[in-house]
Amino acid sequence: MEEILINWSPQETRVAVVENAAVQELHVERTVERGLVGNIYLGKVSRVLPGMQSAFIDIGLERAAFLHVADVWHPPAEGETLSAARAAQRETPEPIEKQVFEGQSLMVQVIKDPIGTKGARLSTQISIAGRLLVFLPQDDHIGVSQKIPLAERDALRQRLQKLVSDAGGEKKSGGFILRTNAEEASDAELAEDIAYLRKTWVRIKEASQRLPPKSLLHLDLNLLQRVLRDLVGERTGSIKVDSREQFEALRAFGQEFMPGAATKLELYKGERPIFDLYGIDEEVARALGRRVDLKSGGYLIVDQTEALTTIDVNTGGFVGARNFDDTIFKTNLEAAGAIARQLRLRNLGGIIIADFIDMTREDHREAVLAEFRKQLARDRVKTMLGGFSQLGLLEMTRKRTRESLAHMLCEPCPHCQGTGQVKTTRSVAYEILREILREARQFNPREFRVLAAPQVIELLLDEESQHLAGLSDFIGKPISLQSEASMWQGQYDIVLL
Repeated sequence: MEEILINWSPQETRVAVVENAAVQELHVERTVERGLVGNIYLGKVSRVLPGMQSAFIDIGLERAAFLHVADVWHPPAEGETLSAARAAQRETPEPIEKQVFEGQSLMVQVIKDPIGTKGARLSTQISIAGRLLVFLPQDDHIGVSQKIPLAERDALRQRLQKLVSDAGGEKKSGGFILRTNAEEASDAELAEDIAYLRKTWVRIKEASQRLPPKSLLHLDLNLLQRVLRDLVGERTGSIKVDSREQFEALRAFGQEFMPGAATKLELYKGERPIFDLYGIDEEVARALGRRVDLKSGGYLIVDQTEALTTIDVNTGGFVGARNFDDTIFKTNLEAAGAIARQLRLRNLGGIIIADFIDMTREDHREAVLAEFRKQLARDRVKTMLGGFSQLGLLEMTRKRTRESLAHMLCEPCPHCQGTGQVKTTRSVAYEILREILREARQFNPREFRVLAAPQVIELLLDEESQHLAGLSDFIGKPISLQSEASMWQGQYDIVLL
């Protein structure tokens, strides 16, 4: 069973999903950095780029948001099904310059948060998520989540269709998708969700006619509320909240919209901080590092770049199996579960390459692949997994939904600019000598003074003192050295006196 732990403070909300005494997921929402996915804005087209088949939309943020031609909604033609209209749009999309123009006001929804230097990604197809249903105000489609067994979908679709018609569906346009957690919902609960979502859409439309461009029309639920909507499932045993105020607010919200999830809420009254129960802060600290140790003695090396993430599996000190093939197999089997967990914990997205240790036996490869698929099935984020390539690499993709844990909690090192490397002390010393020679050819000061880190000054005074003296004689000027403890190794300054 899963436990959900909520640690709340005025500046930050942290949510950990724990299973088998191990952290599986961590969600962080800071008051000043709240996510945008699901928010609806009245945007203004600031620029159309025919070459990229996209447009930049100003929605009032620091960076303009991005709308691709594939995310522009088109109503199906008369007699055309929704799926056929979408397929036609994918195959032969109408050029973006014929659909939007600069200065145009557009109602748009954020489908991907800003990541790094990229602005938010938008769609003109609006969807509003409720507790049990997703409302599609521009469609008339009635759908059912693909996670619900195929044999039950037709009956659920017919049932939902009747409820929509009874609620005035013939007079009021709009489609609905039944979410996974609505499989056992009663007709009364579904009818309440239909009414709530339609009222929400009416408020959004009224706001779009009243407010100027670049206005926020609809704010999606905060992280605490999304816990009840998105994270709670059959495997959830309890939801522990360490703030009485937030517990009461969340219970009131849950009793109104998600009574089943609200029954799992508990107020945590322990003496120790709630995240100390399972050492979550220590686990997060480890998740920010490159190396992940396995219980067997093997380990993973995780390298995250902007384009992709690579994960390398190593046997390390594991020598417990009877032969080398079994050692490799057991390490890879354990690594499959560890990699799937790290993807969730670190929220890694995009292209992911896993370099398992080479296996000679086909049955071992199939077993590792099956175990990996089984572990990935627990992931709430959509993943696509291929087989082993000719080079023995396992390729997969995981949908990017928000910033990764490292991008959320860390920033590039100001010394190495994120490369993980700095110049050696000797390299910096030689660079200083070259810079003095360059300056001496352009200026005629009385003296050159070098300000640098203590270890660089020490090298210039000791091993490189002969070269420093030779340079001073060559340029005919004295060179003085000054140690600055506040400077890092690659930093220096040359002052002309």
